[in-house]
Amino acid sequence: MKSFEGIEPLLEKGVFIAPGAVVLGKVKIGKDSSVFYHSVVRGDVNSITVGSQTNIQDNCTLHVSGTCSLKVGNGVTVGHNAIVHACSVEDNVLIGIGAIVLDGAIIAKDSIVAAGSLVPPGKTYPPGSMIMGSPAKVTRKLTTEEKENIKKTAQGYIKLKNKYLDDFNER
Repeated sequence: MKSFEGIEPLLEKGVFIAPGAVVLGKVKIGKDSSVFYHSVVRGDVNSITVGSQTNIQDNCTLHVSGTCSLKVGNGVTVGHNAIVHACSVEDNVLIGIGAIVLDGAIIAKDSIVAAGSLVPPGKTYPPGSMIMGSPAKVTRKLTTEEKENIKKTAQGYIKLKNKYLDDFNER
């Protein structure tokens, strides 16, 4: 964790920040969330809010623009190598591996952005959507089972980050 212009990130209880990850500046991360190896959460020119029980997997970039902050909701999974930039991701969303979500986009709750998808700037997607492609489009509504699997993935990462916290505390 690093301050920027005298502003320190704010972490709630039970947050795990992996060694090698960078969390900088105007960043707030909610309870039981995690930021894994070599990810960057950079709140330098605007603010970033990450909700509770959210996991940012390895090699992700979360950043902002001078005119747009970044909001990531509760129970969100951001898959490996994803880029989430100056947008809004609501609760219970899965951002797939290598997906890119650009400025001003809104990913509504209970949705999946498929691996490798490119979400264009300013695009809004409705709740419960399967979003895929380049540019990303809604291909169908998610099933109840798929929505539950998003929650299960987030819960699995809470258990995993707790193992990491326990392991680091034992050293």
